[in-house]
Amino acid sequence: MQSRRIARELALLGMSQLIDDPKRSRKAKAATPSVDTLLTEAIRTLTVEVKETLEAASAELVRGNRQLLNSETRSGNLNEAQSTVKEAIEQVQTAINRLGAATELPEFVQLAGRKDVQDYAQRIITQLIQHREDIDQQLDGAMVGWNLKRLARVDRDILRIAVAEILYLAVDKRIAIDEAIEVAKRYSDEDGYRFINGVMRRVTDRLQQQDLDARSAPLNQFANDSSATDEP
Repeated sequence: MQSRRIARELALLGMSQLIDDPKRSRKAKAATPSVDTLLTEAIRTLTVEVKETLEAASAELVRGNRQLLNSETRSGNLNEAQSTVKEAIEQVQTAINRLGAATELPEFVQLAGRKDVQDYAQRIITQLIQHREDIDQQLDGAMVGWNLKRLARVDRDILRIAVAEILYLAVDKRIAIDEAIEVAKRYSDEDGYRFINGVMRRVTDRLQQQDLDARSAPLNQFANDSSATDEP
């Protein structure tokens, strides 16, 4: 559903404005900024970042072009110049991609103004603040040779949102995984969304096993009690 997808992105942008520290976050629960405030700050940050990226890319392109024109015909210098131009072009492409995403902001803002979108985004953020430690524990337990603190902030928050939706907002596991991947494709990189996919599948496997263990525990206890009663 589009409204919930926008709400997830709104929550992600909002989380980037909050303190990424469970102990300090607990003290600030009552002072959580409004969704409108979080979105305004996120858009301002994105706009500045796009501008700076474009300026940096332009400077790199000029420098690479100058180096290419002024370099001697020796292969070493020429290769170096070509490498510089290639890096500059890649930076420009990155900036263009980011600018393309920024042009979608007016529609994003319009949808984000809907009450159902803001309500769901607020629910996500509230659950993340209230249950941060439990969510992080689930994620750390699902990582092999890695931990949550070593991930990029955006990847951490995408994972947290997905787990919060599963545990506290009754979202189907498959939907949570698919939506986390889609958000990661927009805000992270290829390695990021692939990693998120793997972590979330391990998280859901662990949650399923925990659920099975919880269901079987009373049966096991009953069997033990019955066995003790039958003893002579």
